[in-house]
Amino acid sequence: MDFAFTPKVEELRGRLLDFMDSQVLPAEQVYAEQVAAADSPYSHAPIIEELKAEARNRGLWNLFLPSEQWGAGLTNLEYAPLAEISGRSPGIAPEALNCSAPDTGNMELLAEFGTPMQQEQWLVPLLAGEIRSCFGMTEPDVASSDATNIKSRIERDGNHYVVNGRKWWTTGAMSDRCKLCIFMGVTDADLDPYHRQSMILVPLDAPGVTVLRPLSVFGYEEGGGDAEVLFENVRVPATNLLGDEGSGFALAQARLGPGRIHHCMRAIGMAERAFDLMCRRAQSREAFGKRLADQGVIGDMIAESRIEIEQARLLVLKTAWLMDTVGNKGARIEISAIKVLAPRVACQVVDRSIQVHGGAGVSQDLPLARMFSGARTLRIADGPDEVHKMAIARRELRRFEADRSS
Repeated sequence: MDFAFTPKVEELRGRLLDFMDSQVLPAEQVYAEQVAAADSPYSHAPIIEELKAEARNRGLWNLFLPSEQWGAGLTNLEYAPLAEISGRSPGIAPEALNCSAPDTGNMELLAEFGTPMQQEQWLVPLLAGEIRSCFGMTEPDVASSDATNIKSRIERDGNHYVVNGRKWWTTGAMSDRCKLCIFMGVTDADLDPYHRQSMILVPLDAPGVTVLRPLSVFGYEEGGGDAEVLFENVRVPATNLLGDEGSGFALAQARLGPGRIHHCMRAIGMAERAFDLMCRRAQSREAFGKRLADQGVIGDMIAESRIEIEQARLLVLKTAWLMDTVGNKGARIEISAIKVLAPRVACQVVDRSIQVHGGAGVSQDLPLARMFSGARTLRIADGPDEVHKMAIARRELRRFEADRSS
């Protein structure tokens, strides 16, 4: 395994670091002020469009998509350090680069499985950053950590499908720029649990689609928001089916693999920024007659944080390398492992940074409280820790089945 950055990645890293320092980080306060002054916390801040235009001019656009036809043509391993950098400003940097969830996963699905007509109608404007999208999988009435539990229905009716269901934690649906939902539901309840679901493209302005309410995350309401959405007898053309009938579960797994590691890449960047803030605070603040940096307990926090970040980064890089060399399926255990580890590390490092900052750490004056909210949520999003650990344990125990039987 060779994780050295290629010349192409080094050049992109340099451009992206400069973009972050000169454009994105100074824009965070402007973004907060524009959102606060708007009628809704989900209003689109004008500064985002300025950043998107600058990112395009600098060639920092759609970096996540490995397809050279549609994206930057980077491998997962090449994209990892770039996604990490964007994680230093998780609220605005990913969208500025057109690399934010859930659009990234949706664009990957459309690029790989969409028909030419679907790609022209939805993928092209998504790649241009003209619209946003959401992904309707999680449901309030079932344990959605097990996707085979999904109860929503997609039923054929002549040249149309009729969609019924209630989804929640539908990220992005509160934004008036969100035009498309990739909806997962049951098309044939008589099939086995892994072939009864399908995915279909549902325009959010279709009759029967109702955004019921926003859902706050630890009290935060911003960006595209998270929503509970009701689909009542929504009729869409049969040509809106994504992939084949019965392929929904497989498509979900294809979507979630890259999405999970992207989250983990950004979580490392989040942890790095929290670490930097912690060290600066320790160097500049005094208590009990000496700098915080000279207090043994603070030194221990800093050392533990650096060790954990490096461990998590190496596992992210190994996982990305495996995805590139043996595919997402061959890397599924490592994807589960990093999905547990990276948010955990981010939570721990951000928590320590908050502690070192004292009251300032939990205030709106620093990004740490929002970072903690985001990192903690990642321990549930795209599969809770317990499900991923269960998958890892099953794989490890399988190696000892022969010993048990003997």
